Amino acid sequence: MKTIERAKAPLIVIPNGGGADGFASALGIARFLRKLEKPVHIVTADKESMNHLHFLDEEAAKRIEPELKNIRSYVIQLDVSKTAPDELSYDILDGKLHIFLQPRSGGWSKDDLNFAHGTYRHDLIICMGAKRLEDCGRVFEDHPDFFYRTPIVNIDHAPGNEHFGHVNVVDMTSTSLGEVCHDFVAGCAPELFDEEMATQFLTGMIAKTRSFRSQNVTPKTLQVASALMGKGAKRDKIVDHLYRTRSIETLRLWGRALARLKSDPERGLVWTVLSQQDFLHAGTSEEALSGIVEELISSSPVAKIAVLFFEDADRNTTALVHTTRPHDAIVLCMPFKPAGTHEEVRLLFPNKRIVDVETNIIGHLKQALTRT
Repeated sequence: MKTIERAKAPLIVIPNGGGADGFASALGIARFLRKLEKPVHIVTADKESMNHLHFLDEEAAKRIEPELKNIRSYVIQLDVSKTAPDELSYDILDGKLHIFLQPRSGGWSKDDLNFAHGTYRHDLIICMGAKRLEDCGRVFEDHPDFFYRTPIVNIDHAPGNEHFGHVNVVDMTSTSLGEVCHDFVAGCAPELFDEEMATQFLTGMIAKTRSFRSQNVTPKTLQVASALMGKGAKRDKIVDHLYRTRSIETLRLWGRALARLKSDPERGLVWTVLSQQDFLHAGTSEEALSGIVEELISSSPVAKIAVLFFEDADRNTTALVHTTRPHDAIVLCMPFKPAGTHEEVRLLFPNKRIVDVETNIIGHLKQALTRT
């Protein structure tokens, strides 16, 4: 808690594959930080749309950025100990910044001028559900020095977490980030809980456990859910927005996905395919994909691994692979350069036919699952 109290401008990072649990829990932690009077920003490496979670905090959700901006200031230093400036102006010409300085007397040489890096905009990073720094995608890849030079609070519940943070809030017995975040806030500042924060954490729990139907739900999970509802969490509102307010276009797309559902019961494998034509007929886009993988698992009780293949507007193929314990999505899909978490990864195949990708991936998974 002291690390957070010392921070003046914290940054929350949602990794690849953060999903509804990652987004909802990030909004809850952001609210917690604002109650501590800290200006907080959220950045996400996850490309999945979370528009259906805007009911949690529409203004905060709209401000979630896909990349870090203005992360650091730059300082141009001029030695004025001998020659004081009289006037200063600037202009942008041909894509270059021109700074005009008028000395009171005398002048300066290039030896009087120095260029330096200023401080980082954020003095604390809070990673939500990242097993390792690389899970933060381009947010980390584009700014590695920032991550290495800034204190990190690592919040997660996965067994494979590498404990990369200066402070590690990792509970492998929890089923979701929402559960971990509840325990964290309840342990250090329970008086800051309000209905909105409780609703945000409970949303993460419900989304991650598929409304408490997943196999890893424990008595403690139900106790935490009960405690959040006691703090005012709106369970009915959460269920309505997560499961009952899908658009007609989204339901059409889901119907096409479920109609093509294929399975291998012996290996606990289910998969389906959506072509670009399916998106056009449904009248929607990739934003409607949120929740389809969970629906595939719910539709097949024996499913341990679910794969969704789909085409984008440029006819490139993507595969979303979701696994449940004891399977590891990253390990299973290692030959295909997976991006995401140990529970869900995204595989990209530029200029590859969706039929060929389906044959390749499903064949590989069947062989891998036979060996295990």
